[in-house]
Amino acid sequence: MIFPRPLLDILRESPESPVIEHGNRVVSRGELLELIGRLAGAMLGAGLGPGVAVAVRTALTPEALAAHVAAHVLGCRVVCVRPGYSAGQLAHVLDTDVAAVLVDASTAAPELAWSGALLSLGPCPGAVDLLASPAGGVPDVLARPDDVALLTFTSGSTGRPKGCAVTYRAMSGHWTWQPRAWSPLAAELAKGFERYLLFGTLASMVVLEFLGLCLLGGGVAVIPEDDGRPLFPHALRRHRITGSILTVPRLCAMLDLLREDPDAAGGTPRALVVAGSPLPPARLAEAVERLGPVVYQGYGQTEANLISMLTPADIAAAPSAALDSVGRVRAGVEISIRDAAGREVGLGQEGEIFVRTTCQMTGYWGQPEENRDVLRDGMLRTRDLGRLDADGLLRLTGRARDVIIVNAMVVYAGPVERALASHPDVAEAYVAGAPDDRTGEAVHAFVVPVAGRSPDREELAALVRAELGGDAVPRTVTELSAVPVAASGKPDKQALLRLL
Repeated sequence: MIFPRPLLDILRESPESPVIEHGNRVVSRGELLELIGRLAGAMLGAGLGPGVAVAVRTALTPEALAAHVAAHVLGCRVVCVRPGYSAGQLAHVLDTDVAAVLVDASTAAPELAWSGALLSLGPCPGAVDLLASPAGGVPDVLARPDDVALLTFTSGSTGRPKGCAVTYRAMSGHWTWQPRAWSPLAAELAKGFERYLLFGTLASMVVLEFLGLCLLGGGVAVIPEDDGRPLFPHALRRHRITGSILTVPRLCAMLDLLREDPDAAGGTPRALVVAGSPLPPARLAEAVERLGPVVYQGYGQTEANLISMLTPADIAAAPSAALDSVGRVRAGVEISIRDAAGREVGLGQEGEIFVRTTCQMTGYWGQPEENRDVLRDGMLRTRDLGRLDADGLLRLTGRARDVIIVNAMVVYAGPVERALASHPDVAEAYVAGAPDDRTGEAVHAFVVPVAGRSPDREELAALVRAELGGDAVPRTVTELSAVPVAASGKPDKQALLRLL
């Protein structure tokens, strides 16, 4: 069944049931379906349709969600615009054959610098207000399987964001958007996401995929209003949240708050999925201890979606083995661990991770040379290093590109970070390289200590030297109360280097 028809079918069932809570506003399934129909009709009247690109730059609202779905109903290519782009990045994202830009009152800012067709969700100067259109039925799904459904962008941490093109065929085979084909893991998570804390941006693929589990499982997406307190853990209790995704920095900040105030915990979480960057085993163990058997750790990429998942059952069965892994490869994912020559290695051996999924991108938009490098015989080169052990657990060991060249020797940041994080006084560890007159580049470490402690620098150096050799020993170690976070929600290593 072609995407997004399964969602429309779910919304037609029990139209009086709530589907979105936004502050004090409750939107029913029937109301959301009516809104999708109204916006789809207005977009069609504005010239949008199969294969036409519309860039969506909006706040997170029920209308924004309806607009995304309406554009997909018409078979448009939805160009996802993340918040926080610089003017140059924004111009780069919009330079993708975009026919129209959709904004709202909060995002129609001067830096948009867009002279083409402008659509809006509500009155905006110079824009066609789609919400002013009369109500109408939802048109038939016009999407064509091989058209691009989504152009969703990488974080842009290395410069310009890369647009990952995902077709309607891929979205129709997505692990979350076809409930009739859900794996046991998807069904388990859908039950946990009965009340999904929806925050961030719909321009994020990971937000969209877990939103699919919530909506198609009959759940309610809860969009919280800012009350000045940290979202986690306070919103979990306030909104009776059962499921959410969160980044590693958000989880670590929540754990720090709970250490100071254990009574702040509450709510009824059943599934908290941590994703975006590796989670130190000690922090994962602390999360399980404080929050219970509700913590999942997901590993994936914008280019491939979810690749593997560590579940509470995995952790309970073998905590010592599971805590430093990213779980088991998801059903429907083919994985290959390869050496530098492209040859597959055996179980337990380290290499670069290649995957093939039903919902992976067809390529980066307008980057044929990059595509030839990253797509090999239908498999996607993740540029992550890891190994698949005999117990079925996937372990990440570093980034193929996250390297520091010290004395002409390659030092991978990931193993250094893990060595530092194994010290009992270290809660989190991050490593980055910077130019150095003596060694070409030097390793610089940034650690978040366990509360009330300060790790001994010599002990940290000895740990790294014993495990990885002298070239990997950090030139400097900087203590932080918390790691700076980029717009993507991941640790910002460029910001770390600016602290030197």
